[in-house]
Amino acid sequence: MGSCHWPNVCAVQKLIGTNKKYFTNCKQWYQRKICGKSTVISYECCPGYEKVPGEKGCPAALPLSNLYETLGVVGSTTTQLYTDRTEKLRPEMEGPGSFTIFAPSNEAWASLPAEVLDSLVSNVNIELLNALRYHMVNRRVLTDELKHGMALTSMYQNSGIQIHHYPNGIVTVNCARLLKADHHATNGVVHLIDKVISTVTNNIQQIIEIEDTFETLRAAVAASGLNTVLEGDGQFTLLAPTNEAFEKIPAETLNRILGDPEALRDLLNNHILKSAMCAEAIVAGMSMETLEGTTLEVGCSGDMLTINGKAIISNKDILATNGVIHFIDELLIPDSAKTLFELAAESDVSTAVDLFRQAGLGTHLSGKERLTLLAPLNSVFKDGTPNIDAYTKNLLLNHMVKDQLASKYLYHGQTLDTLGGKKLRVFVYRNSLCIENSCIAAHDKRGRYGTLFTMDRMLTPPMGTVMDILKGDNRFSMLVAAIQSAGLTEVLNREGVYTVFAPTNEAFQAMPQEELNKLLGNAKELANILKYHIGDEILVSGGIGALVRLKSLQGDKLEVSSKNNVVNVNKELVAEADIMATNGVVYAISSVLQPPANRPQERGDELADSALEIFKQASAYSRAAQTSVKLAPVYQRLLERMKH
Repeated sequence: MGSCHWPNVCAVQKLIGTNKKYFTNCKQWYQRKICGKSTVISYECCPGYEKVPGEKGCPAALPLSNLYETLGVVGSTTTQLYTDRTEKLRPEMEGPGSFTIFAPSNEAWASLPAEVLDSLVSNVNIELLNALRYHMVNRRVLTDELKHGMALTSMYQNSGIQIHHYPNGIVTVNCARLLKADHHATNGVVHLIDKVISTVTNNIQQIIEIEDTFETLRAAVAASGLNTVLEGDGQFTLLAPTNEAFEKIPAETLNRILGDPEALRDLLNNHILKSAMCAEAIVAGMSMETLEGTTLEVGCSGDMLTINGKAIISNKDILATNGVIHFIDELLIPDSAKTLFELAAESDVSTAVDLFRQAGLGTHLSGKERLTLLAPLNSVFKDGTPNIDAYTKNLLLNHMVKDQLASKYLYHGQTLDTLGGKKLRVFVYRNSLCIENSCIAAHDKRGRYGTLFTMDRMLTPPMGTVMDILKGDNRFSMLVAAIQSAGLTEVLNREGVYTVFAPTNEAFQAMPQEELNKLLGNAKELANILKYHIGDEILVSGGIGALVRLKSLQGDKLEVSSKNNVVNVNKELVAEADIMATNGVVYAISSVLQPPANRPQERGDELADSALEIFKQASAYSRAAQTSVKLAPVYQRLLERMKH
């Protein structure tokens, strides 16, 4: 077993179960896997070196030979054989001058279709000679000169050879992978490649026009005016949908997109990658940006190329002068070309969208009005969906906001108008963004006209002020009486931003009668305690996080915490959260909260006080003890108590 650190030893990664090899330098292990299949690593002498008995690595340099002989050294004996068959090429390869030859491996020649090989071999002095000359450049070119996107001039009619040098170290020549690079010869250099390459004459647009399977694509490109891009300069990858790909989507969707120039352009741009990507360069997953601005995950599984994890590429590496085409048999529709219905169909809000449909609101989700849909997650309805009645229909209308919004532009205190005629408030917290009592649970999906916000619960628009809510709920009749006698009615009726922890009747009844009477009989003390139940900002449960210290109107802070959708205030359980009011939010609680100043001293304080008391007594006794022997045992006992 060799090692990369020994002189002139090269590592080879072989794909188990195939004859595919990757000659890697030691910096480029592909996590021991190529396209998800395991590799074995072996070590061999680098080109041009050999072993010496008793010494590590491959220290001995072989003498250089000419290009023709070097073809044999790198194992491209078929190329050597064909060179011999043409009359002119072997003398040239053995003669003066510097050349570079990209020599196809023996397997590459063997995998050519029989009819192609026959036509080459039956006309060696024209067809075969031209084919071989296209693999040659009339100067020495080493891999460090092979830059991504460059074209080399071949020795066949100066036709271009396209070079791509990818970030993972793979180099391709007309999409053929460089297997063994930089084999020096006396009169040039040999690079071994894995395909027989042929001249590229058409641009991407011209290929679309010739191929039968691109009939629909042809029409779509013409309608969108993208042909200028596809015949222009640059290096693109076109993931070209075949006729079959277009047939797979519902006719109404297809007709809608074909009839909408903006959606159509977005659709087509989502199939064009910003750089040329040959299949051979993909040995693991990578994110590629499209002209539309979305990201596609391009990867591979065995021999199959995958897009977003699906093996939808049916034919790969069709080379054009301005890039490369892969045929795909599924359409990649970007969000920006979809209706709200289509966006929701493939996300986890399908239950909510069914509700909108049942309530007869479907036209809003497929039409052209600019909307933002606040769609609760499917998990919100795990215990069943509400019946569709007038109330539910109205509630659903209030989940549709006029205007196509993006959550990143929402701000605290913003109000949004709904189709139901309500105004909804936006609350921005450190770790969440909420609209009324409902918070955004996933990234927006921005469609053609509508945007989908995924929400963590059904939203309830506010119904009246805090005071209206308390008066309208029998649970709070004692609290309402207390608020009135403390003179706080006006506060809870005016415009504002309050979080009210509202003790229920049970909470008041749980207090000792005498304490309750004393409290209700003292308006100032009552107002003080009630103000401690009112926070001075709106805090909905989705904005709490682990713990929030909320300043109360009384001045002291309330500790509000949330865990697994259970809210506590000052460690007391909240019975009902998020009752929304126009000037705040109400939480029902089953105990009356005591401000820190009113709470009985806690155990720690009591201990400290008793220790101080003992200490004072001990000091007095110690002074007395000096004057009286009788007190000594008492002093002793005190010291024992202090130790404990």
